Amino acid sequence: MSAPTRIGAVTPVAILVLCLGHIFSNAVRTIPAVAVDVLTRDLGISAEALAQITGAFPLAFAMVMIPVGIALDRHGVKRVALGLLSVAGVGAVLGALATGPWSMLAAQVVLGAGCSGMLMCPITFAARGLSTARFAVWSGLIQAVGNTGMLLSASPLALLVEAVDWRAGFWACSGIALLAIPMVALLVPSDRPAATAPRSLGTDVREVARMAAQPALRGVMVFTFASFAAVLGLRGLWGGPWLMDVKGLDRVAAGNVLLACTVALTAGPLLAGLVLRRIGRAPALLAGSHLACAGMILLLVAGRPGGWLSEAAGLPMLPVSWDLALLVLFGLVISFQVLAFSIVRSAVPPDQAGRALSAANLFFFAGAAVLQGASGAMAGWGGPAAALSTFAVALVVCSLGFLALRPRR
Repeated sequence: MSAPTRIGAVTPVAILVLCLGHIFSNAVRTIPAVAVDVLTRDLGISAEALAQITGAFPLAFAMVMIPVGIALDRHGVKRVALGLLSVAGVGAVLGALATGPWSMLAAQVVLGAGCSGMLMCPITFAARGLSTARFAVWSGLIQAVGNTGMLLSASPLALLVEAVDWRAGFWACSGIALLAIPMVALLVPSDRPAATAPRSLGTDVREVARMAAQPALRGVMVFTFASFAAVLGLRGLWGGPWLMDVKGLDRVAAGNVLLACTVALTAGPLLAGLVLRRIGRAPALLAGSHLACAGMILLLVAGRPGGWLSEAAGLPMLPVSWDLALLVLFGLVISFQVLAFSIVRSAVPPDQAGRALSAANLFFFAGAAVLQGASGAMAGWGGPAAALSTFAVALVVCSLGFLALRPRR
């Protein structure tokens, strides 16, 4: 940008407008959580197959992430955002028109590609215009605003599915994209970086790979592999089947529980930014929060019918209030993942922010793709409880890996 250290009256508006894409992304990828039964019925597939199909979203997301990071540094945020919103809108329409597993798979691939920069656009825009300290607060705000998309796919989507069908959810998301495109065009200033010497795509890809492997960042990359996967697995896919099939709730009641979790996910990034400013120690906050979240998932599973905690309490299963409390606490604590962006931002100069942040986001979604596929396989063996446990194990392994790999002062 022409004035990278200034944040005046226009820039906050531009950041919030760019967050519309992140809202879209969070809404569209969490539709299956409260619609898995009707989705599987209409598409003629099992819940395990749906997990594999929706796993194409984070896989496509991860595959496009490096080119998106390069494009942000080469062409600027505004142009990239407009292109991605157009692709994502087409993906939502394809989802609404899907009639079988292959057409839904195509929709998920297009959606994943289109959503690949929806978080990185406002994050990169802010990273180039703010100091490291102010960026920590704004990155939390960006995550919080973007997570409101999951509010739309909780109780509102459950009611929409009951009143119309699951396709209406995809049509509603296409409307968000249609709204965002002219707002980005009008309200986000052009920020095309200064011209640089021509470079090949292969050179840029190798640079991103080297950036992810450098000692200051490789621990964070390991950490991110399980972090977002747990959010997408619990809130975006298996939370609904757990509450409806295991705990016996109807769709709207399950949507209300997931809504409470989503409110916590919306407030959590702001809390994380404030806590970081107050006490510092970002590495300890990252690892501690995710180890705690692994424990919450295991406690959730332990309250199922026949679970060890249910038996210890002398109950057939723990009440839904137990699940509600754990899911809300999970949403608050897992949101400390946003601090990973602050660590990445502080490790590189501003002109490399797009690539470095995109490398981190690549690992966020590559992990989601791998672990969502693994959770589908585990669900075929042990149901939603086994699927959820997959993410608990991954959180422990990746948090300990982060602590082992982070550079020592």
